[in-house]
Amino acid sequence: MSEILELARAELDARYNRLVALNTSSLCTRCGLCADACHFFLADRDPEVSPAAKTERVRSVYKRDHDWLSRLFPRFTGARELTEDELDAWVDASFQYCTMCERCVINCPMAVDTPAVMAAARGTLTAVGKAPEILVQLADAQIERANSMDLFKDLLKEQIGYLEEELCEATGDPHATIPLEKEGAETLYVALSGAHTILPAAQIFHSAGADWTLSLFEASNYGIFLGDAKRSKAIAQRIIDEATRLKVKEVVITECGHAVFSYRWGVPTWFGELPFKLRSLIEVLAEYVDDGRITLDPSANPEPVTFHDSCNLSRKCGLMQEPRTILAATTEDFREMSPNREQAFCCGAGSGLVAVEEWRETRLGAGRPKAEQIEQTGAKVVVTSCDNCRHQIADLGEHYGLGIEVRNLAEVTARALA
Repeated sequence: MSEILELARAELDARYNRLVALNTSSLCTRCGLCADACHFFLADRDPEVSPAAKTERVRSVYKRDHDWLSRLFPRFTGARELTEDELDAWVDASFQYCTMCERCVINCPMAVDTPAVMAAARGTLTAVGKAPEILVQLADAQIERANSMDLFKDLLKEQIGYLEEELCEATGDPHATIPLEKEGAETLYVALSGAHTILPAAQIFHSAGADWTLSLFEASNYGIFLGDAKRSKAIAQRIIDEATRLKVKEVVITECGHAVFSYRWGVPTWFGELPFKLRSLIEVLAEYVDDGRITLDPSANPEPVTFHDSCNLSRKCGLMQEPRTILAATTEDFREMSPNREQAFCCGAGSGLVAVEEWRETRLGAGRPKAEQIEQTGAKVVVTSCDNCRHQIADLGEHYGLGIEVRNLAEVTARALA
């Protein structure tokens, strides 16, 4: 056996926990209901990209080692040997044709957890050097930034200075600031790289009179896309250390699906109980609306507006009512897509797919069900709380001629500040 295969087998064995064991057993009945829940399948009706077929590629290899019947009669059960060709096929199955959106899971009568199996495949491919190179580079760059923060800090402060000028103009307050490294602040706000996740939030915090400080780091966690717990934990560690050092009371994660998911579910597993709360910006905005901490004028957003439920935020984190609370207070003409909430279709670019340029046509094709949903609403503005979704829906708008603008909840809220 080659070195790559030995490493892959060791990684697969290390990942063979109760969850993977359950979902690589005979739990799947091949009923096919998952296919009609999958945007990849619906895009071109290719049975090879149905959730059951993708999962079977990995399941069949696990069977060979962990199912007694498969060890005796592999042809009868469809068990397969682990080969390099098989690993190459997993790249398509787990990275290119699966966004791990979990729509198949909630529509499966047996609750087969396809993303759990795909995560095992992704982690194995990462371990043997077969994961998409761009995702590996982005994850490693995040870790390196923490190791070399002094090199980035001056540049960040300069960029924040420019944004503060815009903040003062937007708020009419010449003393408005975007604080950095403010020890004892109530809230550490963790944004993404980009003014669209910093400036609108700063306007809202200013209007609400919040005691906050901006994180030196970005919220995204590319280790999650790789199925790599070690990298994921190291990336999250940056924020945990910063929040602990600054003695904040809560960490607020910006509108980023996989970031909120990783902090809500991954961080408690990796770090145990923390001395501060963890929340999404969406929860904070909804709280401000409910408590009347900000005054809003919905006439500032008069266009027909619809909302795309991010898979990570809705299905995986349960944040479904909060966005609608915000939009009800900030827009005049809100129109629901159908289906929505936990049944909403994935945009087609999650789990890092949007970052892999050579798979652009795949994700644009997979986004057709979402494009059709948007078109049916007649909306001119699509609001979504995830940067992956934001980029993808903008691309879908251009590709399918939808004539839309894409904004996040903070942008819509900042527009409506009275």
